[in-house]
This record gives sequence, C-alpha cells and structure tokens, in this order.
Amino acid sequence: MSAESRKVVLVTRRTRYEELIARHHTLAQARFYIEHLGADFSDYLAEHAAYARALELTVRTLEDWGRYQIVDRSYLPNFIFAPDDIVVALGQDGIVANSIKYLDGQPLIGLNPEPGRWDGVLLPFEAPDLRAVLADVAHSRPRRATKSVTMAEARLSDGQVLRAVNDLFIGPRTHASALYEIELGERCESQSSSGVIVSTGLGSTAWIKSVVTGSIGVSEAVRGSSGNFRYEPQDWDSPELTFAVREPFPSRASKAELVFGHVSAAQPLRLRSRMPENGVIFSDGMESDYLRFTAGMEATVTVAEARGCLVI
Repeated sequence: MSAESRKVVLVTRRTRYEELIARHHTLAQARFYIEHLGADFSDYLAEHAAYARALELTVRTLEDWGRYQIVDRSYLPNFIFAPDDIVVALGQDGIVANSIKYLDGQPLIGLNPEPGRWDGVLLPFEAPDLRAVLADVAHSRPRRATKSVTMAEARLSDGQVLRAVNDLFIGPRTHASALYEIELGERCESQSSSGVIVSTGLGSTAWIKSVVTGSIGVSEAVRGSSGNFRYEPQDWDSPELTFAVREPFPSRASKAELVFGHVSAAQPLRLRSRMPENGVIFSDGMESDYLRFTAGMEATVTVAEARGCLVI
C-alpha cells in the first residue's frame, strides 16, 4: 500500500462561538447573552476565526494528500477506524485524549490551531506542518517518533467497555453519594463517597493531582503541621494506574480505609454498585459518553491492552 493511499481521519470540534450559535440560534442573540454577562464576545470571534483558518489549511493539505474523512468529535463513540488509518486531531489537548481512547494503535497527529491561546502539551504541530508530518508517518519505514500512551479500561459485567486516556470517574451522576463495594487484591470494603477517580500516567497531572494535593492539604491543616509532600506524576507509558476515592465517609455501614492505591494488569480494581439509580462511569471529562453503573453491576478497572500512539 502506497503512503498516499492510507486514509486520514481528521477529528474536529465545535468552537465556543459555534456552540453559542447552536444554543441561541442567531449571532445577535449569542452576542447579547455573552455581553450581558460582562464577557468579551470579540474573544469568541477571534478564537473561531483562528480555528477556521487552521481548519481550512488542514483540509487543503488533506485534499492534496488523497483519501480523507472529517469527523466531529461528538461522533467518535460510534465511528469505526480502519487499522491503517492515520488520525489528525485539530483543537485543544482534550480532543487528542478524546480521540486516542477510540483507537487501537493508529498514529495520532495533534494540531494546535492557535499556539498563542493553547499550551498544547499533546499538540506538538501546527497546520502548516501537516504535509511533512503525514509523509513521515505514512512512510514504509516511519520517520517520525511516536510516544506510547497507557490507557485505562472499565469493563462491566454485561460486557460493556469504556477506555480512558486521562482518567475514569466512577460514581453518581448527581451530587448524591456514591454507594459501592471496592476491592483491590485481598482488600475489600463497602464505601460511601463522592466517587472514585482512576488515572493513567498521562492523566496524573490532572484531576487526580487535584484530589491528592487537596487531601494532603486538608490533612496538614487539621494536624496543624506541614510536611514536605511533593506530588510526582507518572510517565505516559506507565504500566500502572492510580486510583483515589473522593471524600470517603466512614460510618457503621461504610469504611474509608481503601482510598488510594495502584492498579495493574495483574491486580485490577473491582467495584460493585449499590446505587439504585444515577450511577455512572465516564472518561476524560466526557459526561455525555458514559456507562450506567447501577445496583448489581460490577466494574473491573485495569490497564487496557490497547495503547495510544501519539506522533511527536
């Protein structure tokens, strides 16, 4: 198969401006809503214009390339990627994470549409770079380095599976308490909390860092002492996941001892729901793409066999 015959799948996202228009139907109403809140509507327009310019340049490159397809990220849960596809994600870091978890080793190229706005930890390239990067990635002997990304996986007792590139959230869909049994190795207990976070190496600088840092801060404030705690993130390809229980509540019916630890392929984390309704599992902040986790369901959380492949 020649390099140019490989299909490129471009994953895009709606800008804040487009989301406002979808919600308020007209530009005038969208502008009134934002300015009524005291915000600067011109910033929304500038962001949209920058994204549109990057998208136009990206599409022109793909037209010259040959086979390509554009997919909005909202359709990713139902999109089927071919094994030899090359994936390009145009947007913020989140669109890279939201794309990788639906892949099975296909290379992903992250494009930063506006470097002056987005730090782009997962977006090492810009639209003008795409032509050369594609040629390097598609070469019979790839000339571009890639970085392996460990993913988490939650598998329910009914066979449903959800992956995560950053983290999994297991708990209530609302602000009610999460009720479940948690098991790691030989340890098992019933808990009531505001949910469980399971993080990958890539996600170790995100949500779980906040949970751990906050817990340490509260503990030190209560004890009236300050330690030398320094949070250390994991490598992106770490073979372990890290979990933390948010706000565990000890009572006669619930314990709060198994609240932090590491998960591996050899030692998965198991949870059994005791929530009659509103129990969910979602990943990478995408609350709309979730698994129902209600009473009687069991979830096994472990390191996914599939790995992300990020072009660098």
